[in-house]
Amino acid sequence: MARRYGLRVRAILAFHQCGAGPHDPPWIPLPKWVLEEMDKLPDLSYTDRYQRRNKEYISLGCDILPILKGRSPMQAYSDFMRSFRDAFKEYLGAIVTEVQIGMGPGGELRYPSCPTEKLSQPGISSELGEFQCYDKFMQASLSARARLIGMQDWGNGGPASTDGSRQNPEETSFFRADGGCWNTPYGRFFLEWYSGMLLLHGERLCMVADAVFSGTGVTIAGKVSAIHWHYYTCSHPSELTAGYYNTLLRNGYLPIAQMFARYKAALCCSCFDLRDEERNNPKSSPEGTLRQLIVAANMCNLPLNGENSVTRLDDTLLNQVIKSSRLYSGGTSGTSFSFNYVRMNKSLFEFHNWNRFTKFVRQMSDARTFLARLEFRRGQHYLSSMSVVWVVSRACAYT
Repeated sequence: MARRYGLRVRAILAFHQCGAGPHDPPWIPLPKWVLEEMDKLPDLSYTDRYQRRNKEYISLGCDILPILKGRSPMQAYSDFMRSFRDAFKEYLGAIVTEVQIGMGPGGELRYPSCPTEKLSQPGISSELGEFQCYDKFMQASLSARARLIGMQDWGNGGPASTDGSRQNPEETSFFRADGGCWNTPYGRFFLEWYSGMLLLHGERLCMVADAVFSGTGVTIAGKVSAIHWHYYTCSHPSELTAGYYNTLLRNGYLPIAQMFARYKAALCCSCFDLRDEERNNPKSSPEGTLRQLIVAANMCNLPLNGENSVTRLDDTLLNQVIKSSRLYSGGTSGTSFSFNYVRMNKSLFEFHNWNRFTKFVRQMSDARTFLARLEFRRGQHYLSSMSVVWVVSRACAYT
């Protein structure tokens, strides 16, 4: 169908659980055989200090260990990418122009410090989050790093007194602005290790994807989560627990952008539709978070893919997307920008919404030709022609 109508496909290779549970319409858990291995060895799951297990994604602590019936997670991801490449090779580069690689919970390069269902509801969650470093594989890595610098006591676990269920970092001894442990030698050691492990995981996936799709004509991409609800604090706690070592004193997104740049990968992020003035939390700044991500992409000449965070079609939201998109300059090499309108539903095709949406696409296309006509036939809506469109194809992993 895509070839027939001259459309392009952006494929998303998902290695994570989709949905919050069986009650959620898009519920797709990890494959049964992976969950069976997790049941046999619970430490394959991300684990917080309360020993709560998260099965959205396999812990990156065992990336290269043969824990999946003799294969490592990286080998399983690589095998799936190769299967996808071989199955769709005639479409790669012409119809399938980009492959976004799932890198963690929700497909994003991050730890599951906060349940994905909360992250998908902007403005609702303001939790600090919990460090996910208590499975035995992550603990072994932390302990080894601490011994390497002669500080063995620092490898006994994650920071104490973080209390991730709280919303105010000033109520914790680790995240508070004045005298918080995040800005001590121990805090810097731990956060560098924790964020470094996430960065290494992303690098491994980019390396595999680059090798698999080299020469096919497709661009590889990865997604970074826009965690904005403590952006106007010194420690940025919810970003730290997610694995982004981004504080008042340190740019945590530039190293991620630099890693993507080494593999000429596109950076995907959301929040293009959110405004600071609509936030419920005065410490939150979706616009500030997005601005920092876009600056990092510009500095590293990365192609940028934007997304909306909520399902709305009012002029305020669409105008905010246009405003946010103008922040991206394409760096010095004129790299590309695209915007994916996600979470589409049938209300998009209602007459007044469709007119508003087509106007929005014309503006985003910078006056290039965009022709769309909405026809009514027996009460149904038909899209008869469209010259600019984004099509997303999802694929579930571990075949």
